[in-house]
Amino acid sequence: MSAPEAAAAANGTPEHPELDVTKLHSLPSEQQDLYLLSYISSLLRLVSSLDADGASAHQVYAKRELFKIINLSSPAPNRVIRKNLGATFAGIFGKGDRKLLFESINELLALVNSGKSEKDVKAKHAAVYCLGTLFEAAGDSAISLSTLACSSSIKHLKLAQNNAGFKSSVFKAIGRIVKGVGRSADEATARDMWKQARSAASGDKSLLVQSSACWCLEQLLRSTSFFDNSNDFDKLQSAVWKAIDSPSPAVRHAAASSLAAALVKSYSDDPKAEAIPRIKKPKKNKKQAAADGDDEVAERPDSPAPSRPATLLSYGMVDLLKQLSVQYCRQATSNRARAGIAVCYVKVFKGLEPRIIESNYGVIARHFLNDLLSYPSINNNRYRQLITRKYVRIALENVAGRHILGESGQINAAKWLLNEVIKDYPQAIKERPEPGKHALIGALSALSSLLKSLGLVATAIAESCREGLLQVLQHPSYTVQVHASSCFRAFVVACPQQLLPSITICMNSVNRELGQLSTPRQSPRRCVGYANGLAALLSTSTYQPLYGSVDVYSRVLSQATTLLKSSGSSDLKISSTQIQVAWILLGGLMTLGPNFVKIHLSQLLLLWKNALPKPLNKDHMVQRNVLELSFLAHVRECALGAILAFLEFNSRLLTTDVTKRMAGMLQNTTMFLNTLPIRKTTDEPSQRLSSALQLHDYDMMVRRRVLQCYTKLVIDSPSGSSEMLLQSNLLPLAVSAFADPETYMPNSISSSIASSVGTFETIWDVGDNSGYGVTSMVNGFNVQPLPGENEDSNQKSWITRVGPEASIDQTLLSPVSEASEHDSISLYIGGLDDAQNIPVPPATQVVDEAIKLFAISFPLQAFQVQESILEQMSSFLSSGVLQRDPARKAAMTVNIVAALLGTLKVAVKETSLPAGDVKGSSVEKALQELLHGFLAHPDQYIRNIAAEALGRLCGSSGTTFTTAEVNYLVDQIVANREPNVRSGCALALGCIHSQLGGMAAGFHLKNILGILMSLGNDPHPTVHFWALDSLCRVADSAGLTFSPYVTGTLGMLAQLYVSETHHEEAASVASSNLEVDLPTTAVIARSIDSVINVLGPDLQDLAKARDLIMTMVTEFQMEKDTLVLIETLRCQEHLSLYAPGQVDFSLYVKRLQKALDSDSVQINNMALDGLHNLMRRNTEDVVATAEAGLEERLWLVLNQDPEQDVARNIMRNWLNQTGLSDTSHWVQRCNTVLMKITSKERAPVTAEVKTTGQPDLQDEEVAGFAAASGVNSGAASGATQELLRWQVRTFAMDLLGELLTAVAKDASTKDESAAELALQGKIADVVRIAFSASTAGVVALRIRGLSIIDQVLKLFGKTPDPDFPEASLLEQYQAQIASALTPAFAADSSPELAAQAVNVCATFIATGIVTDVDRMGRILKLLVSALENFSSDTESAVIGDLKGLSSNALVMVKMAVFSAWAELQIASSEQRYLIDVLKPHIARLTPLWLSSLREYARLRFEPDISNTTGPATLSGNLDTIYAALNRETLLQFYQSSWLNLVDAIASLIDEDSAIVFDALDGKTDATPGGTVVNGANSANADINYRDEPVAFFFVLFGLAFEALVGRPGDSQPTRDQTLEILLAMKKILRPAVSGHAIYREVVFSETMDMLDRLVLTESMGVRFVIVEIARNLCLGHPSARKAHDAPVGEETLSEDIDQLFELTRIIVLVLTSLLPTMTESNPRPSTPAVLTDEAVALLTLSLSSLVDSAAVFPSVIRTDLHACLIHIFATILGTPSCQATAIPQALPIFKRFLQTLTAAHAQNPQDETPTQLRGALARFLGILEVAQRREIDAGVACEKNTLLASTILLTTTSTIFDPGDALLKKFTDELLGCLNSRLPTKVAASCCRSLLLMPVRSKADEALKTYIMPSMLSFVAVPSEVEGTAESRALVAHALTSFVPMLSPQKSQSAVRLIIPTLLARAKHEGDATVKETATRLLELAAADQTAFRGVVAGMDAEMRSYMEETLRQGGVGRKQESVKEETEEPTIALKMDFGA
Repeated sequence: MSAPEAAAAANGTPEHPELDVTKLHSLPSEQQDLYLLSYISSLLRLVSSLDADGASAHQVYAKRELFKIINLSSPAPNRVIRKNLGATFAGIFGKGDRKLLFESINELLALVNSGKSEKDVKAKHAAVYCLGTLFEAAGDSAISLSTLACSSSIKHLKLAQNNAGFKSSVFKAIGRIVKGVGRSADEATARDMWKQARSAASGDKSLLVQSSACWCLEQLLRSTSFFDNSNDFDKLQSAVWKAIDSPSPAVRHAAASSLAAALVKSYSDDPKAEAIPRIKKPKKNKKQAAADGDDEVAERPDSPAPSRPATLLSYGMVDLLKQLSVQYCRQATSNRARAGIAVCYVKVFKGLEPRIIESNYGVIARHFLNDLLSYPSINNNRYRQLITRKYVRIALENVAGRHILGESGQINAAKWLLNEVIKDYPQAIKERPEPGKHALIGALSALSSLLKSLGLVATAIAESCREGLLQVLQHPSYTVQVHASSCFRAFVVACPQQLLPSITICMNSVNRELGQLSTPRQSPRRCVGYANGLAALLSTSTYQPLYGSVDVYSRVLSQATTLLKSSGSSDLKISSTQIQVAWILLGGLMTLGPNFVKIHLSQLLLLWKNALPKPLNKDHMVQRNVLELSFLAHVRECALGAILAFLEFNSRLLTTDVTKRMAGMLQNTTMFLNTLPIRKTTDEPSQRLSSALQLHDYDMMVRRRVLQCYTKLVIDSPSGSSEMLLQSNLLPLAVSAFADPETYMPNSISSSIASSVGTFETIWDVGDNSGYGVTSMVNGFNVQPLPGENEDSNQKSWITRVGPEASIDQTLLSPVSEASEHDSISLYIGGLDDAQNIPVPPATQVVDEAIKLFAISFPLQAFQVQESILEQMSSFLSSGVLQRDPARKAAMTVNIVAALLGTLKVAVKETSLPAGDVKGSSVEKALQELLHGFLAHPDQYIRNIAAEALGRLCGSSGTTFTTAEVNYLVDQIVANREPNVRSGCALALGCIHSQLGGMAAGFHLKNILGILMSLGNDPHPTVHFWALDSLCRVADSAGLTFSPYVTGTLGMLAQLYVSETHHEEAASVASSNLEVDLPTTAVIARSIDSVINVLGPDLQDLAKARDLIMTMVTEFQMEKDTLVLIETLRCQEHLSLYAPGQVDFSLYVKRLQKALDSDSVQINNMALDGLHNLMRRNTEDVVATAEAGLEERLWLVLNQDPEQDVARNIMRNWLNQTGLSDTSHWVQRCNTVLMKITSKERAPVTAEVKTTGQPDLQDEEVAGFAAASGVNSGAASGATQELLRWQVRTFAMDLLGELLTAVAKDASTKDESAAELALQGKIADVVRIAFSASTAGVVALRIRGLSIIDQVLKLFGKTPDPDFPEASLLEQYQAQIASALTPAFAADSSPELAAQAVNVCATFIATGIVTDVDRMGRILKLLVSALENFSSDTESAVIGDLKGLSSNALVMVKMAVFSAWAELQIASSEQRYLIDVLKPHIARLTPLWLSSLREYARLRFEPDISNTTGPATLSGNLDTIYAALNRETLLQFYQSSWLNLVDAIASLIDEDSAIVFDALDGKTDATPGGTVVNGANSANADINYRDEPVAFFFVLFGLAFEALVGRPGDSQPTRDQTLEILLAMKKILRPAVSGHAIYREVVFSETMDMLDRLVLTESMGVRFVIVEIARNLCLGHPSARKAHDAPVGEETLSEDIDQLFELTRIIVLVLTSLLPTMTESNPRPSTPAVLTDEAVALLTLSLSSLVDSAAVFPSVIRTDLHACLIHIFATILGTPSCQATAIPQALPIFKRFLQTLTAAHAQNPQDETPTQLRGALARFLGILEVAQRREIDAGVACEKNTLLASTILLTTTSTIFDPGDALLKKFTDELLGCLNSRLPTKVAASCCRSLLLMPVRSKADEALKTYIMPSMLSFVAVPSEVEGTAESRALVAHALTSFVPMLSPQKSQSAVRLIIPTLLARAKHEGDATVKETATRLLELAAADQTAFRGVVAGMDAEMRSYMEETLRQGGVGRKQESVKEETEEPTIALKMDFGA
């Protein structure tokens, strides 16, 4: 900014105004703050926009204005103003020079040290804040003032003792001063600050002050070195341990952050504990002391006790982590403190460099496993143990393992866990002790997490991992077994090739251990461990069907059933193990789905029935001992586990009968539970089935299973079965489980004592892993969704924070913690990502499942039942027992309110479950009373759920109920001042409105809004926070109906934002503490966003509202709270959507870019969403606007989280926008990503390991490619090198593939594609990228690489090299392509990779890069050897070195091989060299193709027998028995190949190959033995091709037909595929293949329906083929042949004649689609001006086909068809769009049609042909008349075409016309009239010539000539003055002379006598112009008939003769004969246009 501008600004110009204090004070007090905010924000905007010079020039002006604001007495600067003041100070002095810096600081210090009144406090507060920001921005230039600034600030801590906000600001200011000054700070002052901050952090009552003090400590640690010693660290720890035990997450995080800063700073790779020398301070003399004044703090003498010397703080990783673990493991440490320490671990890991974490991973992991997880004080308490496990998961697995470690670091970490922990069990070496079970659990969990992150890269450690996990599976601890099984599951998902070997080993181990159960070496635990492992492995089979085995599944099933049958003969404990193992295995098999289970369902139902019988009477049960009862319960629990797995994966098999049986079993189990004794414990070890479990535990586990099964059964049962289920005691069972005060058993004596009235505070802090029976479905403000709940209603509360620290905090919100061992069935029921579904303890699961069951079934009950249940709940809550047990009451309250919310969600249809009804008045009243009680509960989480439930109750109950409810809540708010009641009622009002929606709640809007705005001003934080939250809900749900209230709402929100009661810096400690964790600023920002959404696009017009919103949003950006920043980003996103012109685009993009680097996961995600929305409009604009590095940052975001869909969509969208315009850049971009090295230092790591499959690098060029692409360059192994994760590189390859697809599509639609040319220029890079990927260590990358090569071959295979046109462009890359294929057939390959490689081989050969068979080398050899290997049905077929394929994988590779050969056969029609390639193999291939198609047909059309529950016989072939299981898998392989096979066979049919007809007829079969198809023996040689179809016809036809028709749910074929299928069908439907089969009634009608649909819906190309099919079917129809052979007039109409009509109708339908004018109902529709070339070709084909078809119809009905054809031709003739292009093509067809008509009439003179032809001529004349009116644009062309058509009609069929027909005269009159017309004259002349010169075959011909001859003579003799007729006269004259030779001598003389005068008359009139032509014509006449010519000349008068001689002389007579000949002959040739010929 220039100096004059600056001066003007300083003087207060309109652009830079000064604060008008007078105007400010004249405003009402409530508007003064907003006016001041508006002014200061505009000042800040100005300062932000300045550069360094501008900032310097504005300093005087800005400083003056700022101090004017600070010194205001009214309104005194509030928090928002302070924030702006500080930011403005920082902007001015941070960017500009610092001339006024000292002056400004001194003035601020003067303010700080001035008076002590209340008004002064606000000014001091502002001054202290500004001091902090000023020093932070420019402190390095004012170091000398820093000490005074700090000491002045510290003095105010006492003044601020009762003002939490001021005190907090003092600590923040001190921290900022230290941060700005850095190491130049004064030590004495720093130590004083240190002491004050420690004191406040450890003991202040204000949470805000505590967190600010911790932050101040952190800045002192980071910015100075005074405290880097052991003594100060000890003091810091003692302060932090007190602060970290805070109930507030904010304080815990601040304390953890300060301690983490000290620890990170103290870390050293080489720690040394050096003593710090004590430096004595020089003594000050008295004068000096006096001069310093009172500011000097008196030194305290040292303690007389001996003190330990301070040492320099230097920790290695072990000692560093020990500082945290020692405190964590103390018995006295609270759970809150442990959560804070866990946060500290996270912050330490984030603070250390990634290389340190990577190199020390083993140390870190050992610390967690041994020092935390294995510590006795942690494991003595179950809850403590589980939350510690969770914290270790978050810190070690999530933060360190997943987000900090790179790919190679993760591999090294996995190796460490395997080699250093897991493989040490069982102990093998004496020096290495066996790890404890808790260490093993942690190691297994960490390994599982690493395997999920690594994915396919984990194959490098596959063998080692499998061995280690198999060893640990036999651990005696059940918990270790479950974790090992879970890890095993993750392992086989990552390394699918290990599935089969692992399952086999586990199965054999189970067998072995079961066999030893009766021996002394028995180990029941090992049996169960292996069984759980096996079940977990089985559950992954459905995710990777290529690697499974039906044989193994069958063996597991038979093993399980055998066990169940034999268990009865064993000892009770052995039997219990056998039964448990059997049901676990069956549960694992249930995951295979209905296609497997349906075969065995009847057997399973029988097994379940036996395991769950109806119990005997109670007396009988009493006689049983505890051991027997435990056994019975155990059996039931195991069987129910399998039932649950069945219901989870096989709900499709639930028929009414199966549901009934299941319900009966569950009812029996419930009865069994009711018969168990009350006392369910025993101290007798012999009476326990398991040492760890009592009968009570078995009871709980069975109860859990019953409830789980009931819930699933109610959800999935078929309609009509629910009533049967509801008749059982479902609801009482559920309610007693979660709401009965007496069913609960306290967990321990200590917890019972804790629940006494005096000590109990809240249920959430109990932490005993039981929580007095509280549900785990409630976690803070979030409630776990019900099954089938909609996503909209299942969103987390906006208050919930996300991220590792937030996850740690949320652990404290529940008194129970989850663990895998709580329910081992989760191993195979949960999804692959089981982190979200870890089960809670069985007792808690019982409560959860009971609540779900209640929620689902309650609305389905009768009103009386509902009412009684609710009354029972109320009585439970008011039970006297609960007076002594407040904790149980709290737990019951949570359970009941959660159950009511769930059931109301179901009732208002927020789930996919049956909604039922709760609208009974008594039910509504009971629900209302319960919820009213909960609304006033002190627990905010209960209030939140109750309000949500009440909203849904109003939504369900109607207007009257809602009105009464709203009035009640308003009355409660007015009458009751209690904050909990007010906040609960306010929240309920918001929920009611949001549930009813804008229209239904419009009646209540004003009332609700008024009360909420009133409560928004309430000073109590709880009240105003929830009132504003409700205001958001109301605005969001009201929509446009909220518009009238926008202005008032905005004003109120702005007032609240600047008020001093609605933020955490409030003076009151109580208010401040409540604000810390529920920040009102965040809810205000959220409300602003709601207002933005209400206004929508209207924002562009409402300037005042928009400006206020913009100001507020700008203010929110300066806040620090994550929730506020998230809402701010949301506001900005919506502003940019609704008012993009008002948003500073550049600033917004840069803000989003900066937000990408935030530590908060939520802010990152919001920034990504914002960028995605902007980039959807124009990506290039965003990238150009952003600062450098945005693209790289997006790739790194993806590298951090490879599954980040938003980042992927951004890239895909970018590619779609610019891929074709910037092709070469995209190739480079993909290449960069593949080669990109992440820029972080790393310790030496191990590179990607590849055992085999390296490229063959013997070729120098290939080696060069490999080096350039980094294949063998160790890119992932250097000290500082790390490639991006394989998932990101795979995604880059996907993008490159999409780019190639787009370019190929573009090239196919354009003659010259710029994108194709650009890609051609980058072809070397593309091939190098593909080569690099196809030789990588990850199979997924290899597949992508080969796919790219395949695309390149298809795109550029036939493109010549621009430098050497005779060579192919890709010829130079042969070696690279061949080498890229080599790894695909290595031992470490995969079936998918091999299949892709086979496709590439075929594409390479088919493209013609190499045409010499001998030079095709190993690529052809690969295909030939693959064909030989897969020709026979062997189960051990191999391809290259890839062996041991499963049956499914074999089919996949086999189909790829067959499809590859089929591609070659298809291509051979164009590439003739392929015939030599195919010739040796075609005899083998054809039957293989056909048998594959037959197999595909069998799979495709197999009926789904999912409802069949008949017994399965296992005696047959397993593949046949389990065909349905593999069906879906195998269909995919066949579907991708079948069309190629059909096309190949069709192309052989085209060639009339004898081989193919033999194969089609089953004479050569690929399978051993004959094949019976369609009921006929295929070996029969006497098939008549004319009648019977070939044996394989129906297979081929059925597949093609079914693909065209499609099935519901199937993916429909693309247009290209439809065309291919039809072309194949056309070839199949030739008589030699189909016989008469196609004409069978059912087949024919279905085919016609399908063709009808395709004609109406598909493209021109498809219709073209359909017309050809219809024509061929017509010509080959049996009726056609009969009609052809029968004598004329004796044909009989066969029954199938309708088929001929159907076929012609199809053709006519095509014509109708082109020419809508053909239909009577649409005589003049809108048709295109001109038909396209494609449409013309289709029209021509259709007409020709119709003419051909008409010829084969029996003569009896042929007449009708002829009439139709005439109508069609006439319609075309009259259609404007056809004139230019279609009619010239149609006229020859019309002539051919007329010739057939004439021939038919000659055979049958009695037919209607004359009438039809007269009608046609009449119609043509009508069209001519219309055309002559010129009412249409194409009138002239229509006139000309009609004349031509009429002439063709008469010249072709004149023999049929009567010579006296008036139409002939009429036509000739019209024609002769056109002769004298300017436009049609030439055509008319040509037509006259044709009529005149046509041979005379009938009297009609003579009549026509008679009609036209006089007029033609007259036309020539008397020239018309009409323009353009001269040429016509020449043509007519020539016609007349040509006419003479055709006449007899008698007539000839008369004609010459007429013609000569005519010619001479013309010459006389027209003069010299026609002399030459007239002479020529005269000579022609002389040559034609000399006698007649002489006679006429002799009879002439002298004048006439003289004129003729002169004419001949002038015309050149007398020259050489050749010349005359030339002149006479040339015009004759040029003018010969005989249309009659």
